[in-house]
Amino acid sequence: MESVFSKITLEHIADLVDLLGKENVWTDNELLYEYGKDQTEDLVFPPAVVLKPRTTLEVSKIMSYAYKNSIAVVAVGARTGLSGGVLNVCTGIALSLERMNKIIEIDENNLQVRTQPGVVTQVLQDQVLEKGLFYPVDPASRGSCFIGGNIAENAGGARAVKYGVTKDYVLNLEVVLADGQIIWTGSDTLKNATGYNLTQLIIGSEGTLGIVTQIVLRLIPKNNHDVLMLIPFYKMGEAAEVVSTIFKAGIIPSALEFMEREAIDWAMRFMQVDGVNIKDGIEALLLIELDGNYLEILIEEAEKIAELVEGFKIDDILFAESADQKEVLWRLRRSVAEAVKSNSVFKEEDTVVPRYELPKLLVGVKQIGSKYGFKTVCYGHAGDGNLHINIIKEGLTDEQWEKDVPNGIREIFELTVSLKGTISGEHGIGWVQKNYMNLAFQPIELELMKKIKNVFDTKGILNPHKIFPDDISN
Repeated sequence: MESVFSKITLEHIADLVDLLGKENVWTDNELLYEYGKDQTEDLVFPPAVVLKPRTTLEVSKIMSYAYKNSIAVVAVGARTGLSGGVLNVCTGIALSLERMNKIIEIDENNLQVRTQPGVVTQVLQDQVLEKGLFYPVDPASRGSCFIGGNIAENAGGARAVKYGVTKDYVLNLEVVLADGQIIWTGSDTLKNATGYNLTQLIIGSEGTLGIVTQIVLRLIPKNNHDVLMLIPFYKMGEAAEVVSTIFKAGIIPSALEFMEREAIDWAMRFMQVDGVNIKDGIEALLLIELDGNYLEILIEEAEKIAELVEGFKIDDILFAESADQKEVLWRLRRSVAEAVKSNSVFKEEDTVVPRYELPKLLVGVKQIGSKYGFKTVCYGHAGDGNLHINIIKEGLTDEQWEKDVPNGIREIFELTVSLKGTISGEHGIGWVQKNYMNLAFQPIELELMKKIKNVFDTKGILNPHKIFPDDISN
């Protein structure tokens, strides 16, 4: 049965001010507009009110009140998402976690960190690094995204190929449920075979099951050395083909990134960087990082990669010789999404396939683009088969953009699933991908997910109309 939500009234606002204090309740239109969008296309759904709690208890009070009054609530972080996960499509409350931004404890003995959700990912990484520890999850937006958002989307990033994604580092979560109850989902131990794994259920649930207010993450010791190389390919397909070859040779890079030529050209213009000389005819580039504690081993692996790519048509390999040069290359890679957005109206799809199938996916994407008349610019985490496909509007009419492009996207996803892949690797489903979920799941599988949602959130007030297709009420 479709949930019916209460429209927020002045009386509700007054009650919320009593609960939280006036300084934590925001209703001015300019701020509501800003909190009504993330980085997904040009979509905007302003909430009726923005709340900025500082404690778990305040979040609990908000949820208890919202549950009692049947008010929709969307947990909001840094708003860097690309699937519309924090769009407040039912108006309601935007519950911002930005003020819950403390790193509570870095446990050097057990290699763990306890943090609130509003901590910027890179801030956490830098602080644990000062203790000789490493949190390797590395989304491109790490300089602005929050740890809480990483939990919501099960964020990955460049170093997932070697180190895994968010779910691989979460030990325990404090979660406020839809009715305001507070639970811990697991324990602060490396092993836990006690009951159902509620921790992993919450990760990637996009704020539809509960609101995360504390996080316990495991850490690893930092590595002492890294080697970074940029390999230009004259044929895009060969760049994709090399990926599997490297792994079959027994080499596991800490990052292996694919960038179509136009993606890095746009990034260089956007970042105003001239230090990378790419010759005419180059179609794609691989950015490969190796890390570890023994530099001589890394150099041997880099030399082995250089030997492996000799059979392909490439230009000279660039080995980053300094920390500054490494930083420039990584800044270019991380800025690609922003560069694309600054150039054109676009849609970004987040496909992932087994890495050996990446060449087939890339060829298919280009063929589908030609069929429907749209241009694509591709890049992504080739080491784990995760290809970000940017569909560029350019000369398309609004009618083509609204009618033809979705058909092309569906075909791209059909191809992805046929290659034993799925329709999102790290961006989540949110608002814009939900109606493609029937490509990835059978009806019974979607129904099971919906039943889980109903157990956690009987009134459906948490981030409604996300993840599930429109033909499944939520």
